[in-house]
Amino acid sequence: MTITATNNGNDVVALRVQQQNLESKRSIGNCTGIEDLDDDGKPRRTGSTLTASAHIITVVIGSGVLSLPWCIAQLGWVVGPIALAIFAYITFYTSSLLADCYRYPDPSSGKRNYNYSEAVGTFLGQRMKMACGIIQYVNLFGYSVAYTITGVVSMVAIFKASCFNKRGYGEKSCTISNIPFMIGFGICEVILSQIPNINELTLLSTIATLMSFTYSSIGVLLSINKIAKGNTGKTTLTGVEIGPGFSAADKVWSTLTAIGDIELAFSFSLVLIEIQDTMKGPAENKRMKIANLISVTTTTVFYALCGCLGYAAYGNDAPGNMISGVYDPIWLVVLANVCIVVHLVGAYQVFNQPLYATIESWSSKKWENSKFVNHDYSVSIPGFKNKKCHINMFKIVWRSCYVIVVTLLAMALPFFNDILGFLGATGYWPLSIYFPIAMYISRKEIKKYSLKWIVLQSLSGFCLICSIAAACGAVRGISKSLASSPFKAKN
Repeated sequence: MTITATNNGNDVVALRVQQQNLESKRSIGNCTGIEDLDDDGKPRRTGSTLTASAHIITVVIGSGVLSLPWCIAQLGWVVGPIALAIFAYITFYTSSLLADCYRYPDPSSGKRNYNYSEAVGTFLGQRMKMACGIIQYVNLFGYSVAYTITGVVSMVAIFKASCFNKRGYGEKSCTISNIPFMIGFGICEVILSQIPNINELTLLSTIATLMSFTYSSIGVLLSINKIAKGNTGKTTLTGVEIGPGFSAADKVWSTLTAIGDIELAFSFSLVLIEIQDTMKGPAENKRMKIANLISVTTTTVFYALCGCLGYAAYGNDAPGNMISGVYDPIWLVVLANVCIVVHLVGAYQVFNQPLYATIESWSSKKWENSKFVNHDYSVSIPGFKNKKCHINMFKIVWRSCYVIVVTLLAMALPFFNDILGFLGATGYWPLSIYFPIAMYISRKEIKKYSLKWIVLQSLSGFCLICSIAAACGAVRGISKSLASSPFKAKN
């Protein structure tokens, strides 16, 4: 193995050319031969409609799908399915608007916007770009913490299921701390975080997508099994009924929380432009719209199956997680939790690649003459002619430190999922609704107070009200978590 160093610090012009042409190469594990360049001088993108669909499904179908029976239970047979259908359509519509904002001014052949905030800046100005970036990256960081916590909960569930199988259900000796599992999850993410960019995540994303389908299907099978046995709960048209132990105020709060959960279950706009940037050009917008349709249709079908069949099985007493506390059959439950862990490992990386890229691009421009930031090592790979890996020490250190901080915060705040609910609720409207609609109005030069303008603004207003309602429900969840058990993880 031979290693050669390239010093970019003495030639600023050469550095800028390298930043434009080789930016995605300066990462651990990015092994390239002779570069095939794209229309902007960067390495040619190879993504397709199917790979984009896999990325989107990895992001959209999270373990939250297992909470949909609870959501339907709060809303009932009428409002629940209607809410799923409405937000599915809104998501598809606004994501299609956003797909046309990837290039400017022409949506098929104009200049590329490499990330969401850059697209917002192009159409709406620098102030909006800054606001978008803050909201987007805070939410991405929040999802990282939440995914760590959720993944560890499933890892603990696997351990408990195995322990109960050996020692009997309810055995106290099966209790274990979450900390060792969080450390293990963090180590895994440190390694995977060195994957250069989102374009290199196709295999991991495909595996994560298959895992999400698997554990969602297991949830559906468990529901069907319960229905077949006739051991079902009571269901109603309006959901959980007001009565002893469940006041009218509780009904309102649970309804708001359920609407917020369904709303956020379809949210993926915060990484849509970055996913579209992996697709072969030109005319990425047309293929991206097909990928949006495939993804939204697929997720809606799974959501409807999990939500409605789960509600039919468990009734108004549907749990917050379809497989939580279920240990029979044990092999099926263990398989479901393994799939959840693998899926979250992949989704963690898909969510964080935009954040990695933004920090690294900014740092490269901020410290142009820094060897630590811009010094590349070309590592020849034995047995592969003309194949080299390009290593950058800044990326190794920065990405590893980021994962460590996320893991430490997950240890300190095991109830962070409630906080994420608030972040997601406040971020859903601007990222998934407002910015796509505002950019569409700007691109099409739609006149103010015209019929189309009024319809679009009405849609934005409706979703704003839903987001405010979801935020209120999340705040109540945070207050309850703080009051009951602020530092105790829910296993």
